[in-house]
Order: sequence, then C-alpha cells, then structure tokens
Amino acid sequence: MNKNIGFVIIVIIIGIIVYFTFGRVYKEDIATTINNDTIEDIKESNSLQTEEKSIDDTADLDKGSYQSYSEEKIALAETGKVVIFFHASWCPSCKALNNDIENNLASIPAGVIILKADYDKETELKKKYGVTTQHTLVQVDKDGGLIKKWSGGSKLENIISQIN
Repeated sequence: MNKNIGFVIIVIIIGIIVYFTFGRVYKEDIATTINNDTIEDIKESNSLQTEEKSIDDTADLDKGSYQSYSEEKIALAETGKVVIFFHASWCPSCKALNNDIENNLASIPAGVIILKADYDKETELKKKYGVTTQHTLVQVDKDGGLIKKWSGGSKLENIISQIN
C-alpha cells in the first residue's frame, strides 16, 4: 500500500510540475497571441478610419481633392486636372507622399483631383499606363488618355509642380 501511495504522490508532483511549467507558458502564449491579434485589428481599423476621414470622395472643383480611385472619376478631367497616384500600402515613399497629401488637403489647388489607386489591385490600370513601379503618378484627360507620367516625390508640392 505504501508503494501505491508513494507512486500516486510522485505522479501528482510530476503533474503539478508539468502544469506549472507548461500550463503557464501555454496560457501566456494564448494571451500574447490574442493581444497581438487584437492590436493588429485595432491598427487596421484605425488605418481604415484615417483613410476614410482623409480621402474626400466628393468632387468639388472649387477646391482640390484627394479621392479613392474609381474609373468613373476620370471624367472629372473634363473640368479639372486628374492625377492618379499608384499607391502601395507597403511602400515607404508612397506612405510619405500619402501622409503629406492628407496633411495638406487644403493646399491642393482648385480643380485638381488626385485619385489614389491601389498599386497591388489595379493591374489593368497599371498596364494601360505602363506603370511598373509603385509611387507612380499619371495625369489623364477626360477620356483616360495619358497626359504625363512620373515617379517619386514625397511632397504634395512635387505633384502640383508636375501637373500640366
């Protein structure tokens, strides 16, 4: 009987050691994973909210605007100047230009519409204008014809200086 009690006690002690050694680590890993996932969700949500607040989807030609790209907005070039900004979320120079535009929305001249196109998703649009790198800007006419194409620049004033 004493052998059985000793065996049970040893098994219980080993069980307790295993629980406290691996159980806590497992719980901490789960908590860390949950916290990291939650943090990423919050960051993504804040990023989307910032983009929604800063990109003006109304066409008021009395002032300039920065809008999400859509094909029908090209027609705004009939009465204004339309520039498509091929932006990639992973591109540092795209982020810098995007931030400068968003911080200086009031500085976009009247009649200038900058359309932010997703470099990774707009593959047909990239083919149409021969865009091979992110952070490319394309000025178009009302029919979508290419007027001018250039790359680079981290300031809104760089875009404005290039517009014909």
